[in-house]
Amino acid sequence: MNMPSRKIPRATAKRLPVYYRYLNVLLNANKKRVSSTELSEAVQVDSATIRRDFSYFGELGKRGYGYDVESLLKFFRGILNQDKLTSVALVGVGSLGSALMNYNFHQSTNLRISAAFDPKPELANTIKSGIPVYPASELKKQIKEQQIDAVILTVPGEKSQAVTDELVEAGVHGILNFTPVRLSVPKDVQVQNIDLTNELQTLIYFIESNKGQD
Repeated sequence: MNMPSRKIPRATAKRLPVYYRYLNVLLNANKKRVSSTELSEAVQVDSATIRRDFSYFGELGKRGYGYDVESLLKFFRGILNQDKLTSVALVGVGSLGSALMNYNFHQSTNLRISAAFDPKPELANTIKSGIPVYPASELKKQIKEQQIDAVILTVPGEKSQAVTDELVEAGVHGILNFTPVRLSVPKDVQVQNIDLTNELQTLIYFIESNKGQD
């Protein structure tokens, strides 16, 4: 199945892993086909949005039949590069960085943290959660040698832009940014901002708003 060359909206791209995970659940349950309505109820995305998301990739289902689970899973596996192990680096081995290293994605995805970097001398050239920790001075060298394309950034906010500049120089094209700073990067570098404080404040706002409707 050939993928159209049209640009996929960011919101759609963020939902693709959600669809992929649920399709895996269906396959493991020996389910052969699924409708957009069934998908909608399972992943909490309305069926019209699911159909629109899928339409960006051509004809993935048949009217009156739904979607073939195995075929759809195979298609999304290719789109998400699930057949290829992708190595990422982590910069900033503090509390959050250490927690992410301990998790390391390996149980459920094709992602793994293969290298970490930190300026603290006591962490340099150690192994933490099975991951080598390099001194910050080796960041550009190791990123290039290991051909790492994506990085998780968990450094203090005041250091984030300087570290980002180094990462860009090293050839990184994607940054998962856990700092509160909005990073300045070239157009060919993608940044995904994860602001835990903002997400929690938004959650609390909706909780309070729902209480007011009771």
